[in-house]
Amino acid sequence: MVPLDGPDDGTGPDDGTGSAGRAPQGGTRPAASSAPPAGAAAPPGRTGSPGTAGPSGPSGPGHAGPATAEPSASGRGTTAPSRPAPGPTTSGTASPAPAALTWGTAERAGTDRRWCEKVTVPFHNSGGTPVRSGTVTFGTHVIGALGVDWATVESTAALPVPIGPGARTDHTWTVCVDAWRVPLGMHVETRDVSVRWE
Repeated sequence: MVPLDGPDDGTGPDDGTGSAGRAPQGGTRPAASSAPPAGAAAPPGRTGSPGTAGPSGPSGPGHAGPATAEPSASGRGTTAPSRPAPGPTTSGTASPAPAALTWGTAERAGTDRRWCEKVTVPFHNSGGTPVRSGTVTFGTHVIGALGVDWATVESTAALPVPIGPGARTDHTWTVCVDAWRVPLGMHVETRDVSVRWE
């Protein structure tokens, strides 16, 4: 028996002429969808459907915005500023004691002139600051041949400064009076020493 040709409904076997893929008569072939099947992963580097922009914002793939630390209730993501170490305190520091100058007995030595002699005076600063200025006043007595004290003549010289805290020093001066005050047979003796200092 020979089968009769019936209408091609697109469901018959492929006869090699492509009849199985043909659309029914009077219709159009549906367009092939380019969207992947549901549940299939999108190709790398592409998001969404063609012709649309991918997700935006920090959570979108490929986003490379600047890193920032977000504050949180627990303090994570933030760095507390460091506090400088407290410096040494100066409260209670006593100021140094003022200068306190003392001097000893003058030592005398004769010279080749009867109206002059060498006088050495020792000094000691027992204070906490240096002696910066001052003067020494000498009282020179004119002594006669019989030991009579005829007159006392004063002279002034500069103090050897500075004299540091706790320092001990001495200094020698040549103390003289007017030559006419000391006639032949008389001599001088510097007995008195007074000091003014700052």
